Amino acid sequence: MKTVASNDPYAALRYSDFRFFVSNSFLFSATIRIQEVIVGYELYKTTHDPLALGLIGLAEAIPFIITSLFGGYVADQKNKITIMHVSLVVILLGSGILYTAFQPGVYNRLAEWQHLAVIYAVFGLIGFAKGFYSPAASSLKPFLVPRTIYHNSSTWSSSFSQAGAIIGPAAAGFLYAYLGLTNTLLIVIVIFLICWVLLGMIKTRPEFPKIVTPIMESLKEGFKFVFKTRIVLYAMTLDLFSVLFGGVIALLPIFAEDILKVGPEGLGLLRAAPSIGSMLTMFAMAYFPPTHNAWRNMLVAVAGFGVFTLVFAASTSFMLSCAALFATGVFDSVSVIIRQTILQIYPPDEMRGRVAAVNGIFVSSSNELGAFESGVMAKAFGTVPSVMMGGVLTLVVVTWVYLRSKDLFSVKLS
Repeated sequence: MKTVASNDPYAALRYSDFRFFVSNSFLFSATIRIQEVIVGYELYKTTHDPLALGLIGLAEAIPFIITSLFGGYVADQKNKITIMHVSLVVILLGSGILYTAFQPGVYNRLAEWQHLAVIYAVFGLIGFAKGFYSPAASSLKPFLVPRTIYHNSSTWSSSFSQAGAIIGPAAAGFLYAYLGLTNTLLIVIVIFLICWVLLGMIKTRPEFPKIVTPIMESLKEGFKFVFKTRIVLYAMTLDLFSVLFGGVIALLPIFAEDILKVGPEGLGLLRAAPSIGSMLTMFAMAYFPPTHNAWRNMLVAVAGFGVFTLVFAASTSFMLSCAALFATGVFDSVSVIIRQTILQIYPPDEMRGRVAAVNGIFVSSSNELGAFESGVMAKAFGTVPSVMMGGVLTLVVVTWVYLRSKDLFSVKLS
């Protein structure tokens, strides 16, 4: 593997395998969100029930949680690219089922409950596939660049993923408005096929000796590592509860349709706003890494996320709402870079898949569980009060972690 200067802001991008990896991350992130936005918007238009939106998250989270630990175990033993390829095929199958289910001839023959069952089943299938895809992708990334530029690779991989999260939702609103639901789903299928090709262009194939420890004991090792490594545990805890309580993404169709009254185009901009903030901040972080005073910056970032969640909840202005969501993306990006750097530095090579799987349960699934929590709370207390409570709970969690982790302020990751 060639060497580049560790202070080069584009260091990780000098490696071709890493470029293929982040290009795939960009397209995968964008396409997953395009599909979520258009199906969620169509579902809310049909049902006008916030719980229906929350159930999409739950349908995806349950199989993800069930399979991700085993997915991490497999990622530590098998070819990571092969795992990602097979997972993408399963996701493609799910997208194909959605495309078929929304064809007028099929759609009109199904009762509403049957159509909802198909949608939830497909998102469950996608959650199952992501339970294998995510640990494999997370554990592959550190092998694509030298250890000295892990912080730089975390910045760029997050930036590309967030770029996809910007373009995906924004494009989804306009694609839905001008091309319709089924044509947009066809575009989704094509882009997933491109992702499959990009993964095949990565030449790095890290392999490790077979794990001889029984599977349950091996999985426990991942949990033991996380719980005994306090900086890893607290970083995951902060991200888990900020997304679980403070996330508003699942409720944005309600804000777009009923509160701000901006339609699908406005929904796309609302979905894109936090990711625009994230991407711009992450680009800046390539030049000014937040890892020097890492733990202080992590706590400030999550607190800022909670504060601007409260601003968004109180807003009745579309521009102020977009600005508040932009700010949540700015603060979230800082915490993501720090957490990803921690997860690349601390786990031993042979355990990365299992630690990534535990992180997936703590953090990745919290997006879907947070969507379910948001739907339940919105149905029980109303949309705006539920978002308000989420922002307050996020600040409570930050305060609790701060009081228990003051010794981590001396940790330096760069």
